[in-house]
Amino acid sequence: MKAYPENAVVETLVKLLNIPSPTGRTERAIDYIEQRMRELGVSAFKNNKGGLLVTLPGANDEVHRLLTAHVDTLGAMVKEIKSNGRLKLTNIGGFHWTSVDGAYCYIETREGKVYTGTILATHTSVHVYKDAREQKRDVENMEVRLDERVFTKEEVEELGICVGDFVSFDPQVVVTDSGFIKSRHLDDKASAAILIELIHQLKQERILLPHTTHFLFSNYEEVGFGGNSNIPAQVREYVAVDMGAIGDGQSSDEYTVSICAKDSSGPYHYGLRKHLIALAEEHDIAYRVDIYPYYGSDASAAVRAGHDVMHGLVGPGIDASHAYERTHRDSLMHTYRLLYHYLLSDCLSVT
Repeated sequence: MKAYPENAVVETLVKLLNIPSPTGRTERAIDYIEQRMRELGVSAFKNNKGGLLVTLPGANDEVHRLLTAHVDTLGAMVKEIKSNGRLKLTNIGGFHWTSVDGAYCYIETREGKVYTGTILATHTSVHVYKDAREQKRDVENMEVRLDERVFTKEEVEELGICVGDFVSFDPQVVVTDSGFIKSRHLDDKASAAILIELIHQLKQERILLPHTTHFLFSNYEEVGFGGNSNIPAQVREYVAVDMGAIGDGQSSDEYTVSICAKDSSGPYHYGLRKHLIALAEEHDIAYRVDIYPYYGSDASAAVRAGHDVMHGLVGPGIDASHAYERTHRDSLMHTYRLLYHYLLSDCLSVT
């Protein structure tokens, strides 16, 4: 490996984070990646679900690999236009409403017009509501305050806003001098940026991989079925590149690559996990092995769907997952380097 393209990874990540792509409305993010692949002269296939499958031919075309990262994010839809001109929402993906209390958001109409707003509890003002501090933040008590002079349902409808319109959260991207990246939706755009730049480097260095390798940029992971289709029959190893969740009792941190041993779906392939650990130790890559009790990935979804693959899960450590998240450049680097050396290694034999 000549050099890790640190600045390119961060720049691509920031671009992806600033492209709204809640599950079900990921076209712009997928188009961005497709354009990047076109510039590299890389074969890319858009599936019927709207995901993107990128293929790099390898020396062995009988045994394939597949890596996946997802570009869909948490978000919401307009569930109801209230009589006072505010919007009631339904969530897309598994987040708690406390994590978006006060968040800026964008409402996109069917005609493509975008309005801004703020997600708030119905009893937000402590000067007006006695229960402002105690009111439960849930789907029944949260609403969007539009940045428009509207006071009735009819006035909102005149703007073109309808039930079913997508609502995306302002990511509020910040890159600090100390190396941190703070933003919503690092899950999983951090990993998508890593794969984009990894493909770029492999092409730039004219590396022939030992195995034909597919990169699936999936777009329905947050609702559970992003990467379980369009898996070529020759794929033996399937690695989801997703976040490592940080918290009490977890070993993952913001400075290493996380290698998952087990999540809510059960254990990941033991032989593949050992192979990834051996590569990390051989190449002086900082890593943590972790278990996520409330987690599922595209790899586990693929196995659950019946695909006969060895499945694994690695990714950068992300603090405050499904809220206002944070990671560090070091975690991106170690994830990138592990994947680089993994792709240059041989697939495991079936034993």
